[in-house]
Amino acid sequence: METLPTTTVSSCKSERRGRSSKYQNTSKPSVIMAFFSCVAWLYVAGRLWQDSENRVILNNMLKKNYDQKPKVLTVDDKLMVLGCKDLERKIVETEMELTLAKSQGYLKSGPSSGKSLLAVIGVYTGFGSHLRRNSFRGSWMPQGDALKKLEERGVVIRFVIGRSPNRGDSLDRKIDEEDRARNDFLILENHEEAQEELPKKVKFFFSAAVQNWDAEFYIKVDDNIDLDLEGLIGLLESRRGQDASYIGCMKSGEVVAQEGGQWYEPEWWKLGDEKSYFRHAAGSLIILSKNLAQYININSGSLKTYAFDDTSIGSWMIGVQATYIDDNRLCCSSIRQDKVCSVA
Repeated sequence: METLPTTTVSSCKSERRGRSSKYQNTSKPSVIMAFFSCVAWLYVAGRLWQDSENRVILNNMLKKNYDQKPKVLTVDDKLMVLGCKDLERKIVETEMELTLAKSQGYLKSGPSSGKSLLAVIGVYTGFGSHLRRNSFRGSWMPQGDALKKLEERGVVIRFVIGRSPNRGDSLDRKIDEEDRARNDFLILENHEEAQEELPKKVKFFFSAAVQNWDAEFYIKVDDNIDLDLEGLIGLLESRRGQDASYIGCMKSGEVVAQEGGQWYEPEWWKLGDEKSYFRHAAGSLIILSKNLAQYININSGSLKTYAFDDTSIGSWMIGVQATYIDDNRLCCSSIRQDKVCSVA
């Protein structure tokens, strides 16, 4: 019997070993690549899942904040949160006490040279009143060295005027030139000189006078009267030390409610059904003691003005502890020999 060649079997075995070895060599890198692919896929999947979770959380937060409308905190709420409620109350109380002290003359709101003057007299004037001013300077109102000597006696006199509606124009320049030559003006820089602004002018005058001079009395005088200056000084000397003095020719009278009529008061309806003015000093000459003038200075921004300056001052005096002094020597139509003023 013939036997199979052994070389054939050996050859087959060798061939199988070769194939197996080749297959093993090619599958190893594939396994490694597959492993890293799985790791990469798991990492990406994890990141996507985490991002998805973050988006869900963020979306819930936004929805929650959107559904909850924010609370609007008042000033009181904020003060309560900060624990400042008591502090705020103490500040308000202190400010009220300070204002009261100033209004009663316990605190000086203007400069002081160490010596209190007797009076500051403000004579109202306007841009077209140059001739009238010169007439006053030649009659009852001192000028030059005589004006300085009067100030040494404790009496300051100044013409009172505001500024032109067209700031810096020829009207303002003429007043500035006259003031440089005469040195007898109190120019109200923040006041616009106009007929309809006269009630406001009185606030600016008393405020400026208090801030510039420390005096016992502050006096507003119209430019249509002649003063008996020595008689006025004597009257003031007799009233020294009388706080809260509101001095003048006292009157009341009907409130004119008809538009276009003389002395028309646009806000007549605020003055009661009887349409009668409260008691007040006539506008030609009004005297206020220091603490009343200081009261106007302190509260100038909130004081109500009416159509006329004398009734405006009268309305302010109603609200304070003022002593009304009716002196008929200040009624400028008086014909008494000892009159203080007379109609020019």
